[in-house]
Amino acid sequence: MPHIRAEGLAIEFPLYHLGARSLKKRLLAHTPLRLRQDASNRVVVAALRDLTFSIGPGERVALVGHNGAGKTTLLRTLAGVYEPVGGRLEVQGTIGSLIDPAAGMDQECTGRENILLRGLYRGLDRQQSAALAEEVGGFAGLGEFLDVPVRTYSAGMQIRLSFAMATVMAPEVLLMDEWFLAGDADFMERATRRLERLVADADILVLATHDMSIVRAWCTRVIRLDAGRIVADGPVAEVLEPAPAA
Repeated sequence: MPHIRAEGLAIEFPLYHLGARSLKKRLLAHTPLRLRQDASNRVVVAALRDLTFSIGPGERVALVGHNGAGKTTLLRTLAGVYEPVGGRLEVQGTIGSLIDPAAGMDQECTGRENILLRGLYRGLDRQQSAALAEEVGGFAGLGEFLDVPVRTYSAGMQIRLSFAMATVMAPEVLLMDEWFLAGDADFMERATRRLERLVADADILVLATHDMSIVRAWCTRVIRLDAGRIVADGPVAEVLEPAPAA
């Protein structure tokens, strides 16, 4: 059964360019909450600290907090991009991630080649992957650009391709960052319909966003992060401020 369980989860990033001891000392003295010196004498930033939570089937969880609170870092950790340095993390179920539009994309390959490679990676045969490419290309509206190297795409074209690739197959665990809100009006209308279907079909949704209207419309639970720690976790109505009166 799909689920997510974290116990004492910690993520740290080393700062490699801090060679001067005096600079290290000043940084560690003035920002004691998230910077520390590890066993290798490196200054590391504690991106996530001692997170413990569990998410079960049927839950729609919003990650909220100020910029730098750790929302996207947590999403990427759940997706397997970052390896925890402490604690335990268990993610059960097929994962679909809408986090980084360029993740897993070979800029030198064409859009079609990227789709074919993604299909083969997911265990599809060549015929199934070719059919997938037609479906993704049609939804993204790339036309003849489907057979042009991705490095020549505009930012909007890359987002449309990434979105179509990430949403063509329904996952059990859906991880989303708010980049999916970008796009032209026609694409956004189609993307919103597909997202609503994807959210409805997923067993678990974890969404990082600053848009509280989306949280209230889609989510059942909110985890609020601050400086890499969980400071609130509960039903939407309890964690968020009441919606302003109309």
